[in-house]
Amino acid sequence: MPESVASESAEPAAQPAPGTRAPLSAIDVVAFLVELAAFATLAIWGFASWPFPWNIVAGIGAPALAIVVWALFVSPRAVFLVHPFIRALVEILVYASATLAWWSMDFAWVGLGFGIVAVTIGVLAGRRRFA
Repeated sequence: MPESVASESAEPAAQPAPGTRAPLSAIDVVAFLVELAAFATLAIWGFASWPFPWNIVAGIGAPALAIVVWALFVSPRAVFLVHPFIRALVEILVYASATLAWWSMDFAWVGLGFGIVAVTIGVLAGRRRFA
């Protein structure tokens, strides 16, 4: 077998073509839904836990801040390319804030369930990124 053919076949086929993305998996979809649930939780917490007019500020500000932080560090098209440890830390921070929001609204079991699902999906999605 000529060397040029052997070297071409040794390249990994898992890399998508330039300008395209890898196909979405079920883990990617569930991870996206967990992200949306975290942002919605922060909005619910802001509107439900504060008196007027602070409920408007917290109900809009808390999820907006989380979305901005997510877009800067965690998003697939993040503005800042950071070390994977920092990315995981920011992801956990957003999920922990949503979990604590459920706990502060006296829904500790919902918060615990959300935290378990969020961390599990985060670990599975993170392991796929490193594979």
